[in-house]
Amino acid sequence: MPAIGSNRQRFCIRYILYLQAKYQIDFVINTSINPATMTKFIKKDQIISSWYEIDATNAVVGRLATVISKIIRGKNKSTYTPHMDHGDFVVVKNIEQAKFTGKKFQDKIYYRHTGHPGGIKETTPEKLHEKKPGETLKLAVKRMLPSGVLGRKQLTKLKIYAGSDHPHSAQNPQVIELGKLNSKNLARN
Repeated sequence: MPAIGSNRQRFCIRYILYLQAKYQIDFVINTSINPATMTKFIKKDQIISSWYEIDATNAVVGRLATVISKIIRGKNKSTYTPHMDHGDFVVVKNIEQAKFTGKKFQDKIYYRHTGHPGGIKETTPEKLHEKKPGETLKLAVKRMLPSGVLGRKQLTKLKIYAGSDHPHSAQNPQVIELGKLNSKNLARN
């Protein structure tokens, strides 16, 4: 049945009534919105965020980014709501030991534009890693999130640290072991 209140729905109802009159057949027409069949969306006061900790030692950057983006968006929960910030916080430690597969560490190129004519800038993960070790992972996760206000809000739930210490131990984050999720998540030497 077409959307309620649309011209197509009115036509369908008239056609069904015509068929009922012509063939003496009884059809059941449901034109109301039944709350029992509607999708349940979570409310703002029902949102509970938890914390996760991931060790990036020997982790492949792209595979690590997909795991992180699913947690940040809230897709790991059964109450996933696309238009709300329903995700959890993720703390990534030992980011300086994350790896790229193949020759991407030297050959991959990141482009950005200054906004001025002829202002395109490019850099490689190798150069970016020297200046800011966690920026390659942050860029990968950012490109997996929606572009807009919601994506920028969700990206603030990603905390990246070089070394094994971080200031979020008071939140008691649950440890996620990437190697147990999939053996391909860790780079082979």
